[in-house]
Amino acid sequence: MIVWHDIREEMEPEYHRWHTREHMPERLGVPGFLRGRRGVDWSRDQYRYLTLYEGKDLDVFGSAAYLERLNNPTPWTNKVQPAFYNFIRSGCSIISTTGRGVGGALITIRLSFDGSNEAKLEADAAALTEQIIKLDGVSSVDFGASRPEVTGAKTRETELRGLNRDGLFDAVLIVDGIGRRELEEALPAIAKILQESGWNFGDDDKAVYDMAYMLEPLGPSS
Repeated sequence: MIVWHDIREEMEPEYHRWHTREHMPERLGVPGFLRGRRGVDWSRDQYRYLTLYEGKDLDVFGSAAYLERLNNPTPWTNKVQPAFYNFIRSGCSIISTTGRGVGGALITIRLSFDGSNEAKLEADAAALTEQIIKLDGVSSVDFGASRPEVTGAKTRETELRGLNRDGLFDAVLIVDGIGRRELEEALPAIAKILQESGWNFGDDDKAVYDMAYMLEPLGPSS
C-alpha cells in the first residue's frame, strides 16, 4: 500500500512524533504487515510525504484486523489525521520486482494507462525493470498495479482526513537507491526508459524521497 500526502505546516512536528511513536508501530502490529517506511522530500510543495507498507499479500490491506484499527482511531490519531491533505492512496499488486534491501532514498513515479492497459504493463514490466536495475545507484525496482478497491473502504480514519483521492493512478514504479544524489542523477534515464516504452506521466507524478523512518514487526523473542 502506497500513500502520498501533505501535512498542515503547524502540525508537521507532531505528525513526525505521532507517525514514529504510535501510528507506524500500530500498523506493524496488524497481522500480515511486514514493513513500513516513511519518506520525505522537503523541497516539494505538494506530496511532500510518502508512506509505503509491504504486506504478506494484498488482502492484508482489506483485512478485518486492519479495518478494526481504521474504525477505532486513537486520541492522538483523532488529533493528527485532520491535518492531512492532498491525500492519494492505493493498495498495489506487484507485477515485477528485482533487487533486495532498503535504500537511503527512493523514487516513485505514478503511471496512468491513457489508452494502454494492465496487459501492456505486464508485458513491459520485466524488461523495464531489468533496464532500470542496471543504472548506477539503483538497488531495487518494483512495478505495482493499483488496486484501489482493496483500500477504498470508508472508515472512521477516512472521515477524519476528509477528501480521499483513491484510484488516481493506474500503476506505480518504485526505485530504491543508495541516496538522493544517486537517484536524482538516475531519474532522467528512468524517465526516458519509460517514455520510450510508451509510458507517460506528469512532472508532479515523479519524486525522490529521502528515507525518514522504517519499521518492521517485532520478532518472537522481542
